[in-house]
Amino acid sequence: MFAITSEPQHLASQANEHWELNFENIGDPHQEISRTCSERGWLTLYANRGSLDFLQGGTDWEVEHPKGYFQPGVIALTNKGRILYRWRSIPSVNNLNGTVARPSAGYVWSSIQQSMSGETASEDAPLDEDPEIDQGPPPRPLFFGALIANGWFLKLKSFAYSPGVEPVPVRFKKALSRWWLFGASWIIAFALLPVLPISLALLCWVVWIGYQIKKTTMNLDNQVALVASNGTNR
Repeated sequence: MFAITSEPQHLASQANEHWELNFENIGDPHQEISRTCSERGWLTLYANRGSLDFLQGGTDWEVEHPKGYFQPGVIALTNKGRILYRWRSIPSVNNLNGTVARPSAGYVWSSIQQSMSGETASEDAPLDEDPEIDQGPPPRPLFFGALIANGWFLKLKSFAYSPGVEPVPVRFKKALSRWWLFGASWIIAFALLPVLPISLALLCWVVWIGYQIKKTTMNLDNQVALVASNGTNR
């Protein structure tokens, strides 16, 4: 078993150690492995080639994706190259542009076993377009609320992986908990300070955050459109 990532090898190795994985992580920043899988007709992944500013804003290291970053995929092969299982993420609003919704491990393993023992044991498995997913996406307003709080209400900050940081679900919950303090601060400000300047300050904040949300949404949507135009049906 191997995990392939579009990150450089040093980050792939750090993630392997950080997550204590018992299989190898391989960095494929130039997407050579991904391209080979596509050329052999096994699996063609979507790859985001738009701006990386949003991802960069959530890390303390330089994001290195010379050819963009590919969306998740799963492929299982026999030693003779027969496909036992294959799936790829298609970025959309339903999975927060590829952020969530992966096939569960148990489901994938069950599908592989069926391919090995079923009536079609000599055929390549078709692309799985309706897998049993591990978790669905949070409501979009909740997702953006977490991004805002993760940026300490000054900008939207991604939950990109960084070596040594807590897992995304933990950081997601911590970020959302900051809204209580943020809301309480505004209530205190309205109670103790003149209403007009505080109202103007709140209005300016709403406009600024609205701009940040629109900018981020357009960036992600443009990436999806760019990727979809380069996708195939394989």
